[in-house]
Formats: sequence, structure tokens, C-alpha cells
Amino acid sequence: MAESPHDPADRPVIALAMGDPAGISPELTARVLADPEVLRAAGLIVIGDRRVLEDGARIAGVTPDIAVIAPEAPLPRDLSRPVLIDLGTLDPATVARGRISEAGGRFAAGNYRHALALAARGEADAVAFTPFNKAAMRLAVPDYDDEIAFTARFIGFEGQAKEFNVLEGLWNARVTSHVPLSGVAPLITRGAILDNLTLTDQALRDSGLARPRIAVAALNPHAGDGGNFGREEIDVIGPAVEEAKAAGIACDGPFPSDTVFLRARRGDFDAVLTMFHDQGQIAMKLIGFEQGVTLLGGFPFPICTPAHGTAYEIAGQGVAHPGAARNALLLAARMGAARRRPRPEAATSLAAAREAMRPGRDTAA
Repeated sequence: MAESPHDPADRPVIALAMGDPAGISPELTARVLADPEVLRAAGLIVIGDRRVLEDGARIAGVTPDIAVIAPEAPLPRDLSRPVLIDLGTLDPATVARGRISEAGGRFAAGNYRHALALAARGEADAVAFTPFNKAAMRLAVPDYDDEIAFTARFIGFEGQAKEFNVLEGLWNARVTSHVPLSGVAPLITRGAILDNLTLTDQALRDSGLARPRIAVAALNPHAGDGGNFGREEIDVIGPAVEEAKAAGIACDGPFPSDTVFLRARRGDFDAVLTMFHDQGQIAMKLIGFEQGVTLLGGFPFPICTPAHGTAYEIAGQGVAHPGAARNALLLAARMGAARRRPRPEAATSLAAAREAMRPGRDTAA
């Protein structure tokens, strides 16, 4: 993208949307706005309501130094301190803490739309948000499925986007996501695996890894045990891995899912591509629930959020751990900064490789 007019070229701009006001989002937002490392890493444009942020700062016991502007005001060129775009849409006294509400979902959705619009116009290099509550979002936005579908509809994106989890340098991607477990096997096709390996490889490169190493998890117990427990590994997953290797992606597998994360944690791989949602989510959250980041990858700009939820049960107590929110901002900053630099030659060759794979990409078992 073109250089942002709001900050020096070596410092990315992040549009940070405040999430559900009934949970821990207000205090997490206040905490990251007072975090020196986050402030050094990026210029921050926060979207929300001054009253909600002040309430979050009171709960967190911090006093962030911010400039407050109206929605119609031009963005300042100097982002040496964070800027809050005060939409003025919610009095925190009108939302019950720890309760799902349409008002809370409407607040979060409105903030997120505004952040996406900033990035889509090139006024931010990345987007981040503190946690949403999906039930509240559905009350406010009846056709809300998840953040990926919501984002794609709002910005008119027709490409492939996927959710990644990132923790302590280890990435988790998945072929299927929010679908019933009974519906997973038919969705495991060579084309789906190839697409996800390509997207995972590119996302890792965008984060700064020159040659990512990706492990591919099996679908069945013991990787199918030579066909005794299912043939997906033989007929679908293994051939897809070999095809991706031939296209220049450093991947291997399929490995049994009960051991693949052990290998990745000891440093054999940078990422694990799993076949379904909880196959990776359980492992990643056991490794470090309070530090993990969710990246929505594949969009024209990176979108990052804490991997945990709104934590209604501890909202307002001032005990929410800021680690995941902080890590989300730092990953967004790193990837946003990478977008300002020319893409490495490897990225171009991978795009060509993906096109080379396309004739057989929809081949199923």
C-alpha cells in the first residue's frame, strides 16, 4: 500500500476497535493504550466511546495518554500518542456488566466497521479489536456468522480468508472451522488443503519468517493407521502435502494429531495445519490461554485479536490478563509494517506456484 500520511514510514498505523462493553474489552483496550512497547510499535487509532474507555481505564487502574476527536474530524498526522475516534454511541451505565445485549453487540459491530473502513481506505495498515461476544453480535447483526464472513461482506472481499491462532511463535491454521464435527470429513479435499497451506505459508512470510515450516495434522486417530481407521491420510491429505512440497512450500505430514503439537513446540515446525477447529484450539489454549492471538489472514490487511473471549465472569474486577491483547497489537504492528515494504521475491514465486497447482486443486478423495 502507499505510505500512510499519518506516521513515519517505519511505524505502522493500527485501527483498534473496542469490543463488547459488557466484558473485559474496555479494560484491555485501556491497558494496551498504556503499554510502552505497544506505543513504540505502532500509531494507534482507537474507535469506540470515550465514556466506555474511561470506565475501562478506571477498572484497569491506568491512565492512557490519548487525543479524542469526533468521527467527522480529520485524522491527525501525528500519532505519537493514540487517537480515540469518539463515536459517542454507548453510555456504559446502560449496559449490564457480564450480560449479553443487543446494545453491546451494536457497539462492537459499529466500532469494527469503522476500523475496517479506515484500513480499506488505506488510512491504517492493520486492524485489531478487543474481544467480541458472538451472541451479542448476532442480536445486533442478524446475519452475523463470524468475524471472517462479517469482514468479507463489509469490505466486499471475495478471496480466501482464514483464522490463525498464534502463540509463542507457534501458528495453528485449520482446513475447516465453524462446522459440525459430523460435516468435517467431506470438506477435507486436496484443493482445500492446498489452499490452506498456501495461505498459511504466505501469512507466516508476511509476519517475517523467510521460509516457514508447516506440519500437517492427520484427520483420523493414529493418522489412519495405514488405512485401518480411515483412508483420508492416504487418499487426500498425503497427496496434497506432496503437491504443496512440489510447489515450494516447506511442509510435511500427515502426522498424528496427538503428537504433532509436541513436535512443533520443540521447534521442528513453525505452524500446524489441522483438519478441524478443536483439533488445534484445544492444544493452543492448553499451551497458553492468556497469551494467544487470533489472526484473520488472507484479507488485504491483517486483522488481529486476543484468542480468548469476553470473559464476562471477571468483567469489572480489574484482573483481566492483558497478554493476549498486547500480543495481538504487536503482531498487527509487525504485519502492518511488512505491508509497507515491497513483498519479497519468494512471495511472488509462491503466488505463481499456487496458480500452477490450480488445475488439480479441487480434486477430492
